[in-house]
Amino acid sequence: MIDWFVSTLRSYPEIAIFLSLALGYYFGSFTYKGLGLGAVTATLIAAVIIGQLEIKIGSPLKPTFFLMFLFAIGYGVGPQFVRGIAQDGIPQALFAVVVCFFCLGAAYLGAKLAGYDVGSAAGLYAGSQTISASMGLATDAISRLGLSPEDSKKLLDAMPVAYAVTYIFGTIGSAVVLALIGPALLRIDLEAACKLYEEKHGGKKEAGGPGTAWHQFELRAFRVNERGPAVGKTVQQAEALIPDQRVFVQRIRRDGQVLDATTDAVIHAGDIVALAGRREVLVNLVGSAADEVNDRELLAVPIEGVDVYVTSKEVDGKTLAELATRPAARGVFLRRIVRGATATEIPILAGTELQRGDIVTLVGRTPDVAASTKMLGYPDRATDVADVAFIGAAITIGALLGALVYKVGSVPLTLSTSGGVLIAGLFFGWLRSVHPTFGRIPSSTVWFMNSVGLNVFIAVVGISSGPGFVAGLQQLGFSLFLWGVAVTTVPLILAMYIGKYLFRFDDAIVLGCCSGARTTTASLGMINDRAKSQIPGLGYTVTYAVGNTLLTVWGMVLVMLLT
Repeated sequence: MIDWFVSTLRSYPEIAIFLSLALGYYFGSFTYKGLGLGAVTATLIAAVIIGQLEIKIGSPLKPTFFLMFLFAIGYGVGPQFVRGIAQDGIPQALFAVVVCFFCLGAAYLGAKLAGYDVGSAAGLYAGSQTISASMGLATDAISRLGLSPEDSKKLLDAMPVAYAVTYIFGTIGSAVVLALIGPALLRIDLEAACKLYEEKHGGKKEAGGPGTAWHQFELRAFRVNERGPAVGKTVQQAEALIPDQRVFVQRIRRDGQVLDATTDAVIHAGDIVALAGRREVLVNLVGSAADEVNDRELLAVPIEGVDVYVTSKEVDGKTLAELATRPAARGVFLRRIVRGATATEIPILAGTELQRGDIVTLVGRTPDVAASTKMLGYPDRATDVADVAFIGAAITIGALLGALVYKVGSVPLTLSTSGGVLIAGLFFGWLRSVHPTFGRIPSSTVWFMNSVGLNVFIAVVGISSGPGFVAGLQQLGFSLFLWGVAVTTVPLILAMYIGKYLFRFDDAIVLGCCSGARTTTASLGMINDRAKSQIPGLGYTVTYAVGNTLLTVWGMVLVMLLT
């Protein structure tokens, strides 16, 4: 039975790949206090074990899935990357660039001092910085060194060994350094800093929400008393009686008839009005001065919740407080803001700025939501259909441009197909945020291209290098782990100090900026838990977009520096 199984895997290596994915995703899903191996490392370990059976895999599979992964990465971070480089995210973008150079420098010096070969150095870098994608570009660079097949394979086999040994601390260590040690080093009370930030920007933490019986916004009916302050006033004037609160008259019942409430409609004594607003405002302010009425017909207002893709230049960079004063925002409430490739949830504060590429969830009457959607951009309605023609064409264009070789004197320079596809993803991802009428890729498809694309590449690497993995691990030993600790920790500590004292980021977001620049999502989760707030995420998206791009490219640069 065992012989049959082994011979089957050798005859059909695609089965070995799917087995590696199954084991990797299953064991990678286990976490302890939010930390775990993750699908990438678990897939690599599973593939290395399976690779001990000496399974041969054809070469086109690995680069095909890696190009798919790189395009998904670029497509996801494109809007934030371009914004960070070109607009008001410049300080965060520059910070990410500096941190990325720290990461490259630490890996270079560590590899030099330890005397590692190019393959081990690339693996040390990829694992300690938890940037798996860099191994693909490093593989391309090593393949172009002109070495013999035996020497090239030796270097390529050493890469996943160093990656696997250093990745675990790269993930757990970065979270511990930033979330647990960072506040102490910088002398930050993270929870207090986030509360102060919220107060400055006009927000506060709300209890309840989705999945609970409490709802932030409600629609209730009240009878207008004869001596009520709203009598004789227009709807617009009546809504202004409660300053600094978004309360809207949706409908009016008068003489038994239900009327839509236009802004110039006059409110009479005895009218029953349907008011929409925050629960506490309706209960404490309105309810104490008017009688609540259970009018089912009046309250049967057609409402909807719609995700809107922000594309308008006119709203880009505007605060929520500024947008709330616009006529198109009347009657609409904002439930959620999601930003970036990692779908980072942005806190809803009066001072929060909307950015092109954000996805916001609006709730309100159907016509009001339609007006707000037109002001912001395009409705992002759920669909499972991807524009595959766009995906194929974009990857082709990027790969063709990357395959071009430019000679400066006698030195050949090239982006490689991997670098070209990454840049194509950045460009077309940004273009999609500006013109969302084409190139739609549902989030589930982006996830598949991103996660499965990378893990198929990792599985092939692990299976191919499996026979030499154990020998390489014995040769490099525990010292490799210690070098990984150093290369992980030093850039993070430097990043925290320059973020606070050189770039002068707010205490509430400085650690989020560090997490983004190092693309360590695990640490952001721990930082948010320590802060009991989503505020640190405001520093994550721009830095993540820049960091994810540069750290990936550094895999190729490191090989060039060491040869």
